[in-house]
Amino acid sequence: MKSLPRIGITMGDPAGIGPELCLRALREPSILKICAPIIFGDLEALRKVGKAIGIKPSLKPIGLDEISVHQISSAVVQCGSLNVASLQPGKVSAQNGRASFDYIRESIRAACAGAIDAVVTAPVNKEALHKAGVPFPGHTEIFTALTKSKRSCMMLASKPLTVSMATTHIGYGDVPKTISVERILDVIELTHQTLRWIKKKEPRLAVCGLNPHAGENGLFGNREEERFIIPAIELARKKGIQITGPLPPDTAFVARYRKNFDAIICQYHDQGHIPFKMLAFDTGVNITIGLPIIRTSVDHGTAFDIAWRGIASPTSLYSAIRMAVKLHRGKINSLQTL
Repeated sequence: MKSLPRIGITMGDPAGIGPELCLRALREPSILKICAPIIFGDLEALRKVGKAIGIKPSLKPIGLDEISVHQISSAVVQCGSLNVASLQPGKVSAQNGRASFDYIRESIRAACAGAIDAVVTAPVNKEALHKAGVPFPGHTEIFTALTKSKRSCMMLASKPLTVSMATTHIGYGDVPKTISVERILDVIELTHQTLRWIKKKEPRLAVCGLNPHAGENGLFGNREEERFIIPAIELARKKGIQITGPLPPDTAFVARYRKNFDAIICQYHDQGHIPFKMLAFDTGVNITIGLPIIRTSVDHGTAFDIAWRGIASPTSLYSAIRMAVKLHRGKINSLQTL
């Protein structure tokens, strides 16, 4: 019998909804049918959350060396040390930030070693990471640094809309200083490569301008469109990429326009996140593209206000797991054709 892909799922911030989502994934028949989920987190924390929400999990603690090619039922890789006795839902703390980072780090090590086939991440709290002294603002930056990737970017994928970001977790004032021809071209190329992999066809891409009305020929901004965005688009076209832009950001996501494109390249975090979450909050998947490993994630936060109450929707996590499996299968198929 062919073994199922081994999908590592990080528990996220222990005080958030991540532990609950992990417990639900371990019980979901549609997930267990397509993969062997392996939780990277804390066994006692999962049991504590399970008790709070009325789920009595049957969990098996394992070490990294115990992950095999065979299906593992309800396995938990214990990562780091967490004072579970003091753990409370909805509370930001340094210990939770450190723990959530430990889960991510160990899952990356496992994926890079080939022990698991992909990583799916539950949400972390950026304030908790900061309190713990973690020098990264979010998942994308952590995965890029720890995998020593030369270039990567955030892609949010869903049926109604897919977007990729040239910049992510930085202030608006830093965006014009951070974008460049090279960076925008990298994001275009990574998006193009990933969508060819997923869709098995040449994707059609669009690029948003940075300024209102895409700069209005230099009327708004400091000619970022002319200096950075248009040159990147022209270089992409020379590489054979089907691409349009720069588009005015206020109209690029209107239904009759976005249906013409497989993905839209955005210049900063909220330019892409706001329309995406309006259209696909429960079903969207966050993918870090450009890594040597597969990483997908839920597209929502820790939801501290409803943590450990048994009401968090696991839909986005299930979508992220299914996408990880799809990407893994696509990778295997692409290797087989070489």
